[in-house]
Amino acid sequence: MPLQAQLQQALAAMKFVNPTPVQIQAIPPALEGKDVIATAQTGTGKTLAFLIPVMEMLAATPAGKVNALVLVPTRELAIQVHEQYEALRSKKAPRAALVIGGLSEKVQIRALRAGARIVVATPGRLEDYMRRKIVDLRTVRVLVMDEVDRMLDMGFLPAIQRILGALPVERQTLCFSATLERSVQGLLAKCTRNAVRISLGNILKPAESVLLQAYEVPAMQKASVLRELLYNESGKTLIFARTKRGTERLAKDLMRDGFNATMIHGDRTQSQRSSALAGFEAGKYKVLVATDVAARGIHVDDVAHVVNYDLPAIAEDFIHRVGRTGRAGNAGLATTIVSGAEMIDLRRFERMLKLRIQRKELGKVSANAQKKVPIPITFARKNTNTLKSRTLDRLPGEFFA
Repeated sequence: MPLQAQLQQALAAMKFVNPTPVQIQAIPPALEGKDVIATAQTGTGKTLAFLIPVMEMLAATPAGKVNALVLVPTRELAIQVHEQYEALRSKKAPRAALVIGGLSEKVQIRALRAGARIVVATPGRLEDYMRRKIVDLRTVRVLVMDEVDRMLDMGFLPAIQRILGALPVERQTLCFSATLERSVQGLLAKCTRNAVRISLGNILKPAESVLLQAYEVPAMQKASVLRELLYNESGKTLIFARTKRGTERLAKDLMRDGFNATMIHGDRTQSQRSSALAGFEAGKYKVLVATDVAARGIHVDDVAHVVNYDLPAIAEDFIHRVGRTGRAGNAGLATTIVSGAEMIDLRRFERMLKLRIQRKELGKVSANAQKKVPIPITFARKNTNTLKSRTLDRLPGEFFA
Protein backbone atom coordinates (compact mmCIF):
# COMPACT_ATOMS: atom_id res chain seq x y z
CA MET A 1 0.00 0.00 0.00
CA PRO A 2 1.22 3.54 -0.73
CA LEU A 3 1.87 4.51 2.88
CA GLN A 4 4.48 6.79 4.39
CA ALA A 5 7.72 4.99 5.26
CA GLN A 6 7.47 5.66 9.00
CA LEU A 7 4.00 4.11 9.16
CA GLN A 8 5.15 1.11 7.13
CA GLN A 9 8.00 0.58 9.58
CA ALA A 10 5.67 0.87 12.59
CA LEU A 11 3.25 -1.66 11.10
CA ALA A 12 6.08 -4.07 10.36
CA ALA A 13 7.47 -3.69 13.89
CA MET A 14 4.04 -4.64 15.28
CA LYS A 15 3.93 -7.61 12.86
CA PHE A 16 1.07 -6.17 10.82
CA VAL A 17 2.21 -7.48 7.44
CA ASN A 18 -0.78 -8.93 5.58
CA PRO A 19 -3.93 -6.78 5.61
CA THR A 20 -7.27 -8.36 6.46
CA PRO A 21 -10.12 -8.36 3.89
CA VAL A 22 -11.81 -5.30 5.40
CA GLN A 23 -8.48 -3.44 5.39
CA ILE A 24 -7.83 -4.40 1.75
CA GLN A 25 -11.20 -3.03 0.67
CA ALA A 26 -11.54 0.00 2.99
CA ILE A 27 -8.06 1.55 3.07
CA PRO A 28 -7.54 2.35 -0.66
CA PRO A 29 -10.80 4.36 -1.11
CA ALA A 30 -10.25 6.02 2.26
CA LEU A 31 -6.75 7.06 1.17
CA GLU A 32 -8.36 8.63 -1.91
CA GLY A 33 -10.52 10.79 0.33
CA LYS A 34 -13.79 8.93 -0.35
CA ASP A 35 -16.46 8.28 2.28
CA VAL A 36 -16.63 4.64 3.36
CA ILE A 37 -19.37 2.58 5.02
CA ALA A 38 -18.06 -0.85 6.03
CA THR A 39 -19.73 -3.73 7.82
CA ALA A 40 -17.79 -6.79 8.90
CA GLN A 41 -17.68 -9.32 11.69
CA THR A 42 -15.97 -8.43 14.94
CA GLY A 43 -12.28 -9.25 15.13
CA THR A 44 -11.60 -8.52 11.45
CA GLY A 45 -9.25 -5.54 11.86
CA LYS A 46 -11.57 -2.55 11.47
CA THR A 47 -9.50 -0.34 13.80
CA LEU A 48 -6.47 -0.32 11.50
CA ALA A 49 -8.79 0.06 8.50
CA PHE A 50 -9.62 3.59 9.66
CA LEU A 51 -6.49 4.53 11.63
CA ILE A 52 -4.14 4.06 8.67
CA PRO A 53 -6.00 6.53 6.38
CA VAL A 54 -6.37 8.99 9.27
CA MET A 55 -2.64 8.88 9.99
CA GLU A 56 -1.83 9.36 6.29
CA MET A 57 -4.10 12.42 6.20
CA LEU A 58 -2.47 13.92 9.30
CA ALA A 59 1.01 13.43 7.80
CA ALA A 60 -0.03 15.30 4.66
CA THR A 61 -1.83 18.14 6.47
CA PRO A 62 -0.04 21.17 7.99
CA ALA A 63 -0.02 21.22 11.78
CA GLY A 64 -2.96 23.07 13.22
CA LYS A 65 -6.08 22.36 15.17
CA VAL A 66 -8.17 19.17 15.44
CA ASN A 67 -8.21 17.49 12.00
CA ALA A 68 -9.60 14.04 12.86
CA LEU A 69 -12.38 12.86 15.17
CA VAL A 70 -12.99 9.22 16.08
CA LEU A 71 -16.31 8.49 17.83
CA VAL A 72 -16.79 5.16 19.64
CA PRO A 73 -19.52 3.87 21.99
CA THR A 74 -17.54 2.81 25.08
CA ARG A 75 -14.60 3.98 27.17
CA GLU A 76 -12.80 0.67 26.74
CA LEU A 77 -12.98 0.87 22.96
CA ALA A 78 -11.83 4.51 23.01
CA ILE A 79 -8.83 3.60 25.16
CA GLN A 80 -7.85 0.75 22.86
CA VAL A 81 -8.15 2.90 19.71
CA HIS A 82 -6.06 5.59 21.43
CA GLU A 83 -3.43 3.04 22.45
CA GLN A 84 -3.30 1.62 18.92
CA TYR A 85 -2.75 5.08 17.47
CA GLU A 86 -0.04 5.92 20.00
CA ALA A 87 1.73 2.63 19.27
CA LEU A 88 1.81 3.37 15.53
CA ARG A 89 2.65 7.06 15.46
CA SER A 90 6.20 8.30 15.02
CA LYS A 91 7.82 10.70 17.47
CA LYS A 92 7.13 13.58 15.13
CA ALA A 93 3.47 12.68 14.60
CA PRO A 94 0.84 14.47 16.72
CA ARG A 95 -0.43 12.90 19.91
CA ALA A 96 -4.08 11.95 20.23
CA ALA A 97 -6.42 13.36 22.85
CA LEU A 98 -8.65 10.89 24.69
CA VAL A 99 -12.06 12.35 25.61
CA ILE A 100 -14.09 9.97 27.80
CA GLY A 101 -15.78 9.85 31.17
CA GLY A 102 -14.18 8.33 34.23
CA LEU A 103 -10.67 9.71 33.66
CA SER A 104 -9.01 12.91 34.84
CA GLU A 105 -10.58 15.88 33.11
CA LYS A 106 -7.41 17.95 33.61
CA VAL A 107 -5.33 15.46 31.63
CA GLN A 108 -7.85 15.42 28.78
CA ILE A 109 -8.14 19.21 28.59
CA ARG A 110 -4.36 19.57 28.73
CA ALA A 111 -4.03 17.18 25.76
CA LEU A 112 -6.58 19.17 23.77
CA ARG A 113 -4.92 22.49 24.53
CA ALA A 114 -1.47 21.09 23.76
CA GLY A 115 -2.42 20.88 20.11
CA ALA A 116 -3.86 17.37 19.65
CA ARG A 117 -4.90 16.96 16.01
CA ILE A 118 -6.84 13.73 16.51
CA VAL A 119 -9.52 13.24 19.16
CA VAL A 120 -10.81 9.80 20.19
CA ALA A 121 -14.04 10.26 22.11
CA THR A 122 -17.31 8.88 23.39
CA PRO A 123 -20.27 11.05 22.31
CA GLY A 124 -21.50 12.09 25.76
CA ARG A 125 -18.21 13.48 27.07
CA LEU A 126 -17.36 15.12 23.73
CA GLU A 127 -20.71 16.91 23.66
CA ASP A 128 -20.06 18.16 27.20
CA TYR A 129 -16.68 19.61 26.12
CA MET A 130 -18.32 21.22 23.09
CA ARG A 131 -20.94 22.86 25.27
CA ARG A 132 -18.21 24.22 27.54
CA LYS A 133 -16.18 25.37 24.50
CA ILE A 134 -13.20 23.22 25.48
CA VAL A 135 -12.93 21.64 22.02
CA ASP A 136 -13.45 23.18 18.58
CA LEU A 137 -14.43 20.80 15.78
CA ARG A 138 -14.68 23.32 12.93
CA THR A 139 -11.35 22.19 11.45
CA VAL A 140 -12.10 18.43 11.37
CA ARG A 141 -11.27 16.93 7.97
CA VAL A 142 -12.02 13.26 8.73
CA LEU A 143 -14.80 11.87 10.92
CA VAL A 144 -14.69 8.21 11.95
CA MET A 145 -17.68 6.54 13.59
CA ASP A 146 -16.76 3.08 14.89
CA GLU A 147 -19.47 0.63 16.05
CA VAL A 148 -22.20 3.01 14.90
CA ASP A 149 -25.01 0.56 15.66
CA ARG A 150 -23.82 0.17 19.23
CA MET A 151 -23.76 3.96 19.73
CA LEU A 152 -27.39 4.15 18.63
CA ASP A 153 -28.33 1.18 20.84
CA MET A 154 -26.86 3.09 23.80
CA GLY A 155 -29.01 6.16 23.11
CA PHE A 156 -26.29 8.41 21.67
CA LEU A 157 -28.25 9.49 18.56
CA PRO A 158 -29.16 13.00 19.88
CA ALA A 159 -25.54 13.64 20.94
CA ILE A 160 -24.22 12.36 17.61
CA GLN A 161 -26.59 14.64 15.69
CA ARG A 162 -25.40 17.66 17.67
CA ILE A 163 -21.77 16.69 17.09
CA LEU A 164 -22.40 16.32 13.36
CA GLY A 165 -23.92 19.81 13.37
CA ALA A 166 -20.66 21.23 14.72
CA LEU A 167 -18.51 19.61 12.01
CA PRO A 168 -17.65 21.08 8.59
CA VAL A 169 -19.94 19.96 5.78
CA GLU A 170 -16.89 19.41 3.57
CA ARG A 171 -15.22 16.47 5.26
CA GLN A 172 -14.50 12.78 4.79
CA THR A 173 -16.60 10.29 6.79
CA LEU A 174 -15.58 6.70 7.56
CA CYS A 175 -18.20 4.49 9.24
CA PHE A 176 -17.56 1.00 10.57
CA SER A 177 -20.16 -1.24 12.12
CA ALA A 178 -20.98 -4.88 12.80
CA THR A 179 -24.65 -4.46 11.78
CA LEU A 180 -26.49 -1.99 9.59
CA GLU A 181 -30.10 -1.73 10.71
CA ARG A 182 -32.65 0.80 9.46
CA SER A 183 -31.91 3.39 12.15
CA VAL A 184 -28.21 3.24 11.30
CA GLN A 185 -28.90 3.52 7.58
CA GLY A 186 -30.89 6.73 8.13
CA LEU A 187 -28.05 8.34 10.08
CA LEU A 188 -25.38 7.33 7.58
CA ALA A 189 -27.44 8.60 4.64
CA LYS A 190 -27.36 12.07 6.24
CA CYS A 191 -23.68 12.19 7.13
CA THR A 192 -22.01 10.54 4.11
CA ARG A 193 -21.80 11.40 0.41
CA ASN A 194 -21.43 8.83 -2.37
CA ALA A 195 -19.91 6.43 0.15
CA VAL A 196 -18.08 3.30 -0.94
CA ARG A 197 -20.12 0.45 0.55
CA ILE A 198 -18.17 -2.55 1.87
CA SER A 199 -19.86 -5.65 3.29
CA LEU A 200 -17.82 -8.69 4.23
CA GLY A 201 -19.19 -12.03 5.37
CA ASN A 202 -22.42 -12.57 7.24
CA ILE A 203 -22.38 -9.89 9.91
CA LEU A 204 -25.11 -11.65 11.88
CA LYS A 205 -23.17 -14.87 12.24
CA PRO A 206 -20.13 -15.67 14.36
CA ALA A 207 -16.86 -16.50 12.69
CA GLU A 208 -16.59 -20.06 11.40
CA SER A 209 -13.67 -20.62 13.77
CA VAL A 210 -16.01 -20.42 16.79
CA LEU A 211 -17.65 -23.61 18.06
CA LEU A 212 -21.09 -22.92 19.54
CA GLN A 213 -22.46 -25.15 22.28
CA ALA A 214 -25.16 -24.93 24.97
CA TYR A 215 -26.19 -26.63 28.19
CA GLU A 216 -29.89 -26.59 29.05
CA VAL A 217 -29.97 -27.19 32.81
CA PRO A 218 -32.13 -26.52 35.88
CA ALA A 219 -31.46 -23.12 37.43
CA MET A 220 -29.82 -24.62 40.51
CA GLN A 221 -27.13 -26.26 38.36
CA LYS A 222 -26.02 -23.26 36.26
CA ALA A 223 -23.28 -22.23 38.69
CA SER A 224 -21.95 -25.78 38.99
CA VAL A 225 -21.76 -26.19 35.21
CA LEU A 226 -19.92 -22.88 34.94
CA ARG A 227 -17.35 -23.96 37.50
CA GLU A 228 -16.75 -27.25 35.73
CA LEU A 229 -16.23 -25.43 32.44
CA LEU A 230 -13.66 -23.21 34.13
CA TYR A 231 -11.89 -26.21 35.68
CA ASN A 232 -11.45 -27.70 32.21
CA GLU A 233 -10.29 -24.50 30.46
CA SER A 234 -6.61 -23.59 30.55
CA GLY A 235 -6.98 -20.40 28.49
CA LYS A 236 -8.70 -17.07 29.16
CA THR A 237 -12.46 -17.17 29.71
CA LEU A 238 -14.84 -14.24 29.27
CA ILE A 239 -18.18 -14.67 31.07
CA PHE A 240 -21.21 -12.51 30.28
CA ALA A 241 -23.88 -11.75 32.87
CA ARG A 242 -26.89 -9.57 32.11
CA THR A 243 -26.90 -7.19 35.09
CA LYS A 244 -24.34 -5.25 37.09
CA ARG A 245 -25.50 -6.91 40.28
CA GLY A 246 -25.30 -10.37 38.74
CA THR A 247 -21.81 -9.65 37.40
CA GLU A 248 -20.59 -8.50 40.81
CA ARG A 249 -22.05 -11.48 42.63
CA LEU A 250 -20.82 -14.07 40.14
CA ALA A 251 -17.27 -12.67 40.03
CA LYS A 252 -17.00 -12.56 43.82
CA ASP A 253 -18.27 -16.13 44.15
CA LEU A 254 -15.72 -17.35 41.61
CA MET A 255 -12.91 -15.52 43.40
CA ARG A 256 -14.05 -17.00 46.69
CA ASP A 257 -13.85 -20.46 45.14
CA GLY A 258 -10.25 -19.99 44.08
CA PHE A 259 -10.60 -18.78 40.49
CA ASN A 260 -8.32 -15.99 39.32
CA ALA A 261 -11.18 -13.70 38.27
CA THR A 262 -12.03 -10.02 37.88
CA MET A 263 -15.02 -8.01 36.61
CA ILE A 264 -16.19 -5.12 34.46
CA HIS A 265 -19.57 -3.39 34.66
CA GLY A 266 -21.02 0.10 34.44
CA ASP A 267 -20.81 0.93 38.15
CA ARG A 268 -17.07 0.33 38.38
CA THR A 269 -14.76 3.32 38.07
CA GLN A 270 -12.77 3.76 34.89
CA SER A 271 -9.60 2.96 36.82
CA GLN A 272 -11.12 -0.34 38.00
CA ARG A 273 -12.37 -1.19 34.52
CA SER A 274 -9.05 -0.39 32.88
CA SER A 275 -7.12 -2.36 35.50
CA ALA A 276 -9.39 -5.38 35.08
CA LEU A 277 -9.13 -5.33 31.29
CA ALA A 278 -5.35 -4.82 31.33
CA GLY A 279 -4.93 -7.65 33.84
CA PHE A 280 -7.10 -9.97 31.76
CA GLU A 281 -5.21 -9.13 28.57
CA ALA A 282 -1.83 -9.63 30.24
CA GLY A 283 -2.85 -12.98 31.76
CA LYS A 284 -2.92 -11.78 35.36
CA TYR A 285 -6.58 -12.87 35.45
CA LYS A 286 -7.80 -15.98 33.65
CA VAL A 287 -11.49 -15.13 34.08
CA LEU A 288 -13.28 -11.85 33.31
CA VAL A 289 -16.96 -11.46 34.20
CA ALA A 290 -18.68 -8.61 32.36
CA THR A 291 -21.95 -7.07 31.32
CA ASP A 292 -22.54 -6.18 27.67
CA VAL A 293 -20.38 -3.08 28.15
CA ALA A 294 -17.59 -5.49 27.18
CA ALA A 295 -19.26 -7.17 24.21
CA ARG A 296 -17.72 -4.69 21.78
CA GLY A 297 -15.31 -2.92 24.13
CA ILE A 298 -12.91 -5.82 24.57
CA HIS A 299 -10.32 -6.57 21.91
CA VAL A 300 -8.24 -9.40 23.33
CA ASP A 301 -7.09 -11.77 20.60
CA ASP A 302 -6.46 -14.83 22.76
CA VAL A 303 -9.79 -15.32 24.56
CA ALA A 304 -10.18 -19.10 24.41
CA HIS A 305 -13.71 -19.40 25.76
CA VAL A 306 -16.77 -17.13 25.95
CA VAL A 307 -19.54 -18.18 28.34
CA ASN A 308 -23.04 -16.71 28.24
CA TYR A 309 -24.10 -17.20 31.85
CA ASP A 310 -27.17 -15.06 31.08
CA LEU A 311 -28.58 -14.50 27.61
CA PRO A 312 -28.45 -10.94 26.22
CA ALA A 313 -31.59 -8.90 25.66
CA ILE A 314 -31.34 -8.90 21.86
CA ALA A 315 -30.15 -11.46 19.35
CA GLU A 316 -27.47 -9.25 17.77
CA ASP A 317 -25.69 -8.92 21.11
CA PHE A 318 -25.31 -12.71 21.15
CA ILE A 319 -23.17 -12.40 18.01
CA HIS A 320 -21.09 -9.59 19.47
CA ARG A 321 -20.48 -11.58 22.64
CA VAL A 322 -19.29 -14.76 20.94
CA GLY A 323 -17.23 -12.59 18.61
CA ARG A 324 -14.83 -11.96 21.50
CA THR A 325 -13.34 -15.43 20.84
CA GLY A 326 -12.08 -16.96 17.61
CA ARG A 327 -10.52 -13.63 16.60
CA ALA A 328 -7.92 -13.19 13.86
CA GLY A 329 -8.63 -16.69 12.53
CA ASN A 330 -7.93 -18.45 15.84
CA ALA A 331 -10.20 -21.26 17.07
CA GLY A 332 -12.67 -20.32 19.79
CA LEU A 333 -15.37 -21.86 21.96
CA ALA A 334 -18.63 -20.18 22.98
CA THR A 335 -20.82 -21.86 25.59
CA THR A 336 -24.30 -20.79 26.64
CA ILE A 337 -25.82 -22.00 29.92
CA VAL A 338 -29.61 -21.64 29.97
CA SER A 339 -32.47 -22.63 32.24
CA GLY A 340 -36.19 -22.00 32.48
CA ALA A 341 -37.52 -19.33 30.10
CA GLU A 342 -34.02 -18.77 28.72
CA MET A 343 -34.31 -22.07 26.84
CA ILE A 344 -37.15 -20.57 24.78
CA ASP A 345 -35.11 -17.41 24.15
CA LEU A 346 -32.10 -19.44 23.01
CA ARG A 347 -34.21 -21.32 20.43
CA ARG A 348 -35.63 -17.99 19.26
CA PHE A 349 -32.09 -16.63 18.81
CA GLU A 350 -31.21 -19.71 16.76
CA ARG A 351 -34.17 -19.11 14.43
CA MET A 352 -33.52 -15.37 14.08
CA LEU A 353 -29.79 -15.72 13.50
CA LYS A 354 -30.04 -19.01 11.59
CA LEU A 355 -27.58 -20.65 13.93
CA ARG A 356 -27.16 -24.24 14.93
CA ILE A 357 -25.91 -24.46 18.51
CA GLN A 358 -24.76 -27.90 19.59
CA ARG A 359 -26.53 -29.17 22.71
CA LYS A 360 -24.28 -30.76 25.30
CA GLU A 361 -25.56 -33.17 27.91
CA LEU A 362 -25.01 -32.39 31.55
CA GLY A 363 -23.39 -35.73 32.30
CA LYS A 364 -20.64 -35.01 29.79
CA VAL A 365 -19.38 -32.01 31.73
CA SER A 366 -18.68 -34.03 34.84
CA ALA A 367 -20.51 -35.47 37.79
CA ASN A 368 -19.62 -32.32 39.73
CA ALA A 369 -22.20 -30.40 37.70
CA GLN A 370 -25.01 -32.59 38.96
CA LYS A 371 -24.52 -32.45 42.71
CA LYS A 372 -22.61 -30.63 45.43
CA VAL A 373 -19.07 -31.94 45.69
CA PRO A 374 -15.88 -30.65 47.27
CA ILE A 375 -13.86 -28.42 44.95
CA PRO A 376 -11.06 -30.49 43.37
CA ILE A 377 -7.87 -29.72 45.26
CA THR A 378 -5.89 -29.46 42.01
CA PHE A 379 -7.88 -26.35 41.15
CA ALA A 380 -7.41 -24.62 44.49
CA ARG A 381 -5.27 -21.51 44.19
CA LYS A 382 -3.23 -21.36 47.38
CA ASN A 383 -4.50 -22.59 50.71
CA THR A 384 -5.78 -26.06 49.82
CA ASN A 385 -6.42 -27.01 53.44
CA THR A 386 -9.17 -24.43 53.77
CA LEU A 387 -10.82 -25.67 50.57
CA LYS A 388 -10.99 -29.39 51.27
CA SER A 389 -14.40 -29.23 52.94
CA ARG A 390 -15.91 -26.56 50.70
CA THR A 391 -18.83 -27.40 48.46
CA LEU A 392 -20.18 -25.77 45.37
CA ASP A 393 -23.02 -23.62 46.69
CA ARG A 394 -25.78 -22.79 44.23
CA LEU A 395 -25.72 -19.31 42.73
CA PRO A 396 -29.34 -18.50 41.90
CA GLY A 397 -29.89 -17.78 38.23
CA GLU A 398 -31.44 -14.51 37.11
CA PHE A 399 -34.44 -14.67 34.81
CA PHE A 400 -35.54 -12.04 32.34
CA ALA A 401 -38.78 -12.06 30.40
